[in-house]
Amino acid sequence: MTDLARPRPSALDQLPDRDPEETAEWGASLDAVNQAAGPHRASYLMRRTLERAETAGLALPPLLETDYVNTIPTAAEPAFPGDEEMERRITAWNRWNAAAMVTRGSRDGLGGHIATFASAAWLYETGFQHFFRGKETDGSGDQLYIQGHASPGIYARAFLDGRLTEHHLDHFRREAGGNGLPSYPHPRRLPWLWEFPTVSMGLGPISAIYQARFNRYLAARGIKDTSRSHVWAFLGDGEMDEPESTAALALAGREGLDNLTFVINCNLQRLDGPVRANFKIVQELEAQFRAAGWNVVKSLWGSAWDELFALDTSGALVRRLREVPDGQFQTYATRDAAYIREHFFGTDPELARLAQSLPDAKLTECFHTSRAGHEPRKVHAAYRAAVEHKGAPTVVLAQTVKGWTLGPGFESRNANHQMKKLTGKEFRAMRDLLELPIPDSKLDDALVPYAHPGPDSPEVRYLQERRAALGGPAPARKVHPVALPEPSAKPFETLAKGSGSQEIATTMAFVRLVKDLMRDKETGKRWVPIVPDEARTFGMESLFPTAGIYSPLGQTYDPVDRDQLLYYKEAANGQILNEGITEAGSMADFTAAATSYATHGEPMIPFYIFYSMFGWQRTADQMWALADQLGRGFLIGATAGRTTMTGEGLQHADGHSHLIASTNPAALAYDPAFAYEVGVIVRDGLRRMYGPQAEDVFYYLTVYNETKVQPPMPERDGVEEGILKGLYRYQEAEAPAEDSPRIQLLASGTAIHWALEAQKLLADDWGVAADVWSATSWSELRRDALSCDAAQLNGEDRVPYVTRALAGAPGPVLAVSDWMRAVPDQIGQWVEQDWSSLGTDGFGLSDTREAARRHFGVDAPAIVVAALSRLAQRGEIKRTAPREAAKRYGI
Repeated sequence: MTDLARPRPSALDQLPDRDPEETAEWGASLDAVNQAAGPHRASYLMRRTLERAETAGLALPPLLETDYVNTIPTAAEPAFPGDEEMERRITAWNRWNAAAMVTRGSRDGLGGHIATFASAAWLYETGFQHFFRGKETDGSGDQLYIQGHASPGIYARAFLDGRLTEHHLDHFRREAGGNGLPSYPHPRRLPWLWEFPTVSMGLGPISAIYQARFNRYLAARGIKDTSRSHVWAFLGDGEMDEPESTAALALAGREGLDNLTFVINCNLQRLDGPVRANFKIVQELEAQFRAAGWNVVKSLWGSAWDELFALDTSGALVRRLREVPDGQFQTYATRDAAYIREHFFGTDPELARLAQSLPDAKLTECFHTSRAGHEPRKVHAAYRAAVEHKGAPTVVLAQTVKGWTLGPGFESRNANHQMKKLTGKEFRAMRDLLELPIPDSKLDDALVPYAHPGPDSPEVRYLQERRAALGGPAPARKVHPVALPEPSAKPFETLAKGSGSQEIATTMAFVRLVKDLMRDKETGKRWVPIVPDEARTFGMESLFPTAGIYSPLGQTYDPVDRDQLLYYKEAANGQILNEGITEAGSMADFTAAATSYATHGEPMIPFYIFYSMFGWQRTADQMWALADQLGRGFLIGATAGRTTMTGEGLQHADGHSHLIASTNPAALAYDPAFAYEVGVIVRDGLRRMYGPQAEDVFYYLTVYNETKVQPPMPERDGVEEGILKGLYRYQEAEAPAEDSPRIQLLASGTAIHWALEAQKLLADDWGVAADVWSATSWSELRRDALSCDAAQLNGEDRVPYVTRALAGAPGPVLAVSDWMRAVPDQIGQWVEQDWSSLGTDGFGLSDTREAARRHFGVDAPAIVVAALSRLAQRGEIKRTAPREAAKRYGI
């Protein structure tokens, strides 16, 4: 045996060989082919053998890469079911109007993107004509995740369909007046058309996967039959570099989500240049998806290549296609036939002989424009293969030319993503290429016209007939209001009574509340608990045996804790979504559930509970997309604050999530101090988000793991209003003397306990009377104040709630929280009293809670010193008091 033929040590050496002689014969056969016919033939036979084994169902690792050719040969393409010429004309009108809309907008510097839709037009049109099910059919229709930069083409199609007018197109990126078209898919800005925001690249892929998974979840729980809904995600090859784009591929493969198709537009370009200049992005993506358990359909070469492949009797062409890097292939798309002959075919004698029989026009056609993504028959074949494949999700890798039909100045140019307009000459060339009946007299270099064949034209009738057959227009977003009945008041009343002598954390109070609400006969099934593998941390293990953890396979094993009361129970109809260690996946879950009221007409009540440090900081971009998608539900930032869980250290110590949350207009952020406040806020959220006048908002509540006795809700007017508006007086100073110095202490969350302790120290040690206020929401107080400021500009006399609540309160105001000072300082300008604050600015650290609070200067003694400092500056107490207090308390 030669060194080349001798097998290297491998895992197979550990397996018994029942027939070593037969094994040796197979190896000898391979050696013989390699020596007699060469390595290319040997490689071909091996791949054929592996494909045969896969077809036979043998348990072998799958091939991760196939040749750089179409998965479906031309001879195997199914019959095209439509009128190809009619669809070509429809696509031509849409191409024209997309380019015209962006070019017209560029006069005023508004910009837009032309090249993406130009490359992907047939990827969309084939789907719209033959695959995408609308909302007017049975079920929920399909869910379409449109690539953000392709939006002009979708608007152009809606214009052809009669859903948009020229006025709309002329207001592309002009939204201030309320009638414009948003630049990208933004449901909040155009809620009747767009379902999913996708231009924050990478969020579309992960959202699509979890949407397909959530569709299965709804069906498994008996809430809605989603069996006919298919999720389509249109993505760019450059977009796949975003970590979220591939983060959940294994989930989709593992759970066999054959209701999901990714269509990746492989024009080999990202925003500045080639995606993989020195490599091959299609091959890389194929390997990634196959390894994750996806079905891969490559649709690369147009029909002009058929003749070349027929002439390739030695396989030299296929081998050359595999080895040419993408950067070089982009160059071929812009060079003449002589260059292609020399640099592509001239590298191999067999290729050179093949090229001799081909005219220059054939070579330039193949290398410049003939891509499968530009041919409806090939796109249709790929989509048909995708929807008919069972047991796994499918990715279609469709090769195109970025900027196709826009002329040589655009096609395959590195800068074409930033090119916003065509010249009059380029529009004339485009018109001739697309064969549109637009006379020269209508072509104004300064203002190119929109073009429409007429509402009764054959093209429009065909388009509308196809959409009617598929269930109505697409994309489309439809909301059928379904108000949920209010749950029983009993769970909220339980929290309002307090915990008696028992100490519980507000995290546990929330979990107990939701557990009781999940028992409600009317709405209990609509709760969707979501947790990223920290359920036990948050005391949610009591939900495991009662609600079950969703798994499409159920539970195929005996859990190790099966003999315990709170065992780990998975079920095909489980209610909990325990996603593992993935905040991004959990947020994608939350978004799918939070928008189910629109996507499926089934309002669901998701609550996603997470370490607060790993919520807004890590996935705030997804929370913006949630707001854009008009999602509703409860985000729960547990173990909140910078000092409540300090043993974990810096990266777990959240002192700023409320500041980030305050930037999101749809987020109602609360920092409740007591269990009864949690109950009031959740009850209000259910009314506002799921009542008859449902609002497109979501709630962010921070809860704590520090156990305290939970007091009963004060029985006086205005408490509930104050909780919801953001501030109420919790505990007044006890009968202060008439001449006692006075101060107002505002505290949120766990800081209320330090303030109450400081209240006692101030009274007992310094004769200072302090009122303690619970500030449940700094950001809601600020929003109310801002709205009052805006109203005053319009002549209305409105006073902010925080100003009214504190009106006449004696003394200065000192705010304290477990957050950085910028959080309470949001309201300082609307407080008429002298304002100051304490907070946990800086990095977190590991130590005891007491030591951490002393470090940041927010514990009770620090509050006392700060309060005395404010009073001393006002001349209401002796100037030495703060220094004496600091010495007394060891600060």
